[in-house]
Amino acid sequence: MSLPVLWSFRRCPYAMRARLALDVSGIAYEHREILLSDKPAAFLAASPKGTVPVMVNGDRIIEESIDVMLWALDQNDPQDWLDMPDEGFALIRENDGPFKTALDRFKYHTRFTDVDIETERLKAAHFLQPLDQRLRAAPFLFGSQVRLADMAIFPFIRQFANADRDWFDAQQLPGLQNWLDRHLASDRFARIMVKHAPWEP
Repeated sequence: MSLPVLWSFRRCPYAMRARLALDVSGIAYEHREILLSDKPAAFLAASPKGTVPVMVNGDRIIEESIDVMLWALDQNDPQDWLDMPDEGFALIRENDGPFKTALDRFKYHTRFTDVDIETERLKAAHFLQPLDQRLRAAPFLFGSQVRLADMAIFPFIRQFANADRDWFDAQQLPGLQNWLDRHLASDRFARIMVKHAPWEP
């Protein structure tokens, strides 16, 4: 039996969260790194939309990062990431919707017309306050243990923080800042950020 294939790009936050779930699940898979500027024909044949991550498991193709996470955790969830209230999925939807939209318009403002970067940064930052309030009361978003929401959201908070780390560190967000730093320093994050050479057929 051939291994499932994950098409990935190291710095993409969507691909990061897929790799985080695959890591905790312990599922063996073949990692295929791509260059976004030179996407392999085999990758585009599997998923013409051309965005990572894409999981190919036999005849099944999973093209959304949250679906890759759920697929991996449905196979094996040793740390109970899926033991999470529906509110966690609402947070993920807000992260993937309004927060990511504002983040992109702030971080990649040259790609858009008539964008005020401070307005977009403040829109994105609006998502951070309730996260910080949760994380002042507990080490993770839903208590004392990591849940799916933590790992689905973490790569995007990292991306936002890295866009202007001095600004982020100057905000009164101690719970969120400590949470981010713990994830960044974790062995799991180090494992999923190992560099891979671009895949060649």
